[in-house]
Amino acid sequence: MSVLAAKPWPKMTSREEFRFLADLVLTRSSGDQTMVTLHDHHGGTTRFANNQVVQNVDTRRGTLTVTVAFGRRRGTASTTDFTAGSVQDALMRAERIARVSPDDPEYLPPPEPQPFAARETARPETMAAGPTRRLEYANEAIGQCRMENLVAAGIVSSSVASIGIAANNGLFACETRTDARFSLTVQAGEATGWNAAAHRSIDHLKIQERTLAAIQKAKRGREPRELPPGPYPVLLEPAAVAGLWAWVLWSLDAKSYEKGTSPFAGKFRQEMLDKRLTLANAPGHPDLLGVGFTSEGLPSEPSTWIDHGVLTQLAYDRFTAQAHGIQAIPTLEAPVLSIDGAACGTVLDLVKQVDRAILVTNFWYIRSVNPSDLTLTGMTRDGTFLVENGEIVAAIKNLRFHDSPLRVFRQIDAWTRPMEAVTAETGKMLAPALTLPRLHFSSATRF
Repeated sequence: MSVLAAKPWPKMTSREEFRFLADLVLTRSSGDQTMVTLHDHHGGTTRFANNQVVQNVDTRRGTLTVTVAFGRRRGTASTTDFTAGSVQDALMRAERIARVSPDDPEYLPPPEPQPFAARETARPETMAAGPTRRLEYANEAIGQCRMENLVAAGIVSSSVASIGIAANNGLFACETRTDARFSLTVQAGEATGWNAAAHRSIDHLKIQERTLAAIQKAKRGREPRELPPGPYPVLLEPAAVAGLWAWVLWSLDAKSYEKGTSPFAGKFRQEMLDKRLTLANAPGHPDLLGVGFTSEGLPSEPSTWIDHGVLTQLAYDRFTAQAHGIQAIPTLEAPVLSIDGAACGTVLDLVKQVDRAILVTNFWYIRSVNPSDLTLTGMTRDGTFLVENGEIVAAIKNLRFHDSPLRVFRQIDAWTRPMEAVTAETGKMLAPALTLPRLHFSSATRF
């Protein structure tokens, strides 16, 4: 990218180019503290519905943001034009805003410079993928569904981003991150099957395997039975587990804990869940979307949040952490939920161990009912089945559940190893499929 003239961007902003842009700001700033952040993104999405591609777009957008502080007064300005004049204009705007802004009582200067782990956040095959590659993958999924006289809808996306942060105290970090995603819903009459994937590598999306799994769910979901509401043993696939755990992750906020409004309030360092269950952050795991540093300029490191059922970490912003004397702030962008003990190999292996249960592929429209104990409500989706005597015997109409993950995960009967799970709520995590003795379903749906 040239910083001398406004021309089409031929390539992503490199580490050296970001350092040059940051120095343009940092050497000219009159503020007490100055921070520069970069988000240069190039990616696209191919959407398909009714067995045909309806959109195939490719976009490029870069933003350089400057934050200047005079004492506790701060101002922020951004630019999408990376020429020298525009970058310096953003600095001047940030300074003007800071001079007329009131004090921010929670403002903190940039974190001190420190080393950041070098992680494999970018894969060359994803960087090289474009509209043509995404179109091929979309057509592969559509073709499989057409062969079965089923209807496909979904997306294939890929992107690469240069992310950087620099400050006048010497803080500097920059890394390239790739992201590839696939989501497919297959419709067979009124029945649907679903599968999704996200990975740094577009080659890891496993389009054919996931398409066939969604097709199988849709075909098996025809002519569903209706079950009465009530408590049932359940077999939750990884996406369903992740959907419930998204709310657990969001509830780990330290501010709400200190205010007493968290469902974990007063339970820190206490056993709350099945004592074999552990939640950890694994930013270096090759199948997760870990990073080297956060948007605040903090390192992302491995950490354990729930250790054998005991809550051991809370999610802090920098101000709350400083107020409570927390030196190292843990992150949780690459969550892994695991269970000690002998694990089954596959979901089918779990099915064979079940006398009677409801198998749930996924949950959707999950909402909070009672934040104090994390009671949630939501509906099953894209494949809900009755298991009896170790076999899937029938599809059943979707059910609305009404329960708390802090109750249902107190006892786990059987599980698999952690598997990739992608949902709208969590983004991505590794979670096992598992069986639970009880989940309360409050009503049936019409479909």
